Amino acid sequence: MSFTMVHTNINVFDLDKSVTFYQQALGLEIVRTKEGPDGKFKLVFMADKTSSCQIELTWLADRQDPYNLGDNETHIAFTTDDFEGAYRHHKAMDVVCFENKEMGVYFINDPDGYWLEILPAKR
Repeated sequence: MSFTMVHTNINVFDLDKSVTFYQQALGLEIVRTKEGPDGKFKLVFMADKTSSCQIELTWLADRQDPYNLGDNETHIAFTTDDFEGAYRHHKAMDVVCFENKEMGVYFINDPDGYWLEILPAKR
């Protein structure tokens, strides 16, 4: 028996802002969307050009306040073949929230406060 990771899900408060962030910060593209027949939710699946794994952004119409992530220390990791270029790009976007130079990684924040780890492709 084997398993393949298909996607990970996060809930987002402002879907358009989140989609734009993931496009600009990480180069992800919309793969598919789904909307509830009553308009109460929208799902946007995004992916890069090389991986089969996707991120599912879930927007709920009745959500009135931004999500409180509390002490949630989960994160999603991305590799890049141009670590220094990515770092400069993310610094210019003002989204770098934590750097661990000893480990050679840094983290960026998405609009909802989720942490995304950026690693060099070859470690």
